[in-house]
Amino acid sequence: MTFPLRVLVGCERSGTVRDAFLRLGHDAWSCDLAADERRSNRHIRDDVRRVMHDHPWDIVCVMHPPCTRLCGSGVRWLSVPPPGRTREEMWRELDEGCALFQDCLDAPAPFVAVENPVMHGHAKERINFEGTENFYVQPWWFADSDDSLDNEKKRTGFWVRNLPKLEATGSVDGTTARNRVHFARPGKDRAVERSRFFTGMAEAMAEQWSAHVLACMGHAGIAA
Repeated sequence: MTFPLRVLVGCERSGTVRDAFLRLGHDAWSCDLAADERRSNRHIRDDVRRVMHDHPWDIVCVMHPPCTRLCGSGVRWLSVPPPGRTREEMWRELDEGCALFQDCLDAPAPFVAVENPVMHGHAKERINFEGTENFYVQPWWFADSDDSLDNEKKRTGFWVRNLPKLEATGSVDGTTARNRVHFARPGKDRAVERSRFFTGMAEAMAEQWSAHVLACMGHAGIAA
C-alpha cells in the first residue's frame, strides 16, 4: 500500500463519503446498483460484492447495505408481515440481507468498515462477527453548531476490522439535536433519505481512518 490510498465506498449513491476521502487526496470510488446522484466519474454502477474483488483496495467502507430486515425497528415484520407479504418472504429477505452484510464484512481488504443500524437478535445469529469490533455514534457528535445539518439524532452502528472507533469532532452536546430522520415522511424516497449520510461524520471517517491506515504503513501525517 502506498499513498494515495485506494478506497471503495460501497452502497453509496450520494458520494458523501467518497468525496470526503477524495478531498484528502485519496483514490476513492463509490459503488451502487443505482446511478450516482452527482453524476461523478468516480462512481461504479455494479454490485459491491463484485467490485470489491475486481481491484486491490486498501479500505472498503460499505455505508448503507440494505438493512430493512436486519434492524431492530423492523423485527416485528418477521412475526406479522405487512399487508400483501408473507412470513416466508420476510425471513428470506432477512437471510439475503445477512448474506450481503457478511460478504461486505469479509471484503478482501486489510481495513474494512460496514455501517448499519442496531440489529435484532435474529440477524446477529446469522452473521459471523469474528475479528471485528462494533461501536455506535450520533451525527451530532460531528456538528459544529446548533443549526448544522449534522446536528441530528440517528444512532449509527459500525462494524470494523483493523480500524479504530470514530472520535467526536463537533462542538455541540446533543441537547439541540433534531430528530428529522426518525420522523421522515412516508413515501417512495423515504428509505433513501433516511440512509443519507452526514457530511461531518463522513469527514471524520476519512480523516481518522486514513490517518490510522497511513500510520500503520509508516506514513503518519502524509495526508495532513
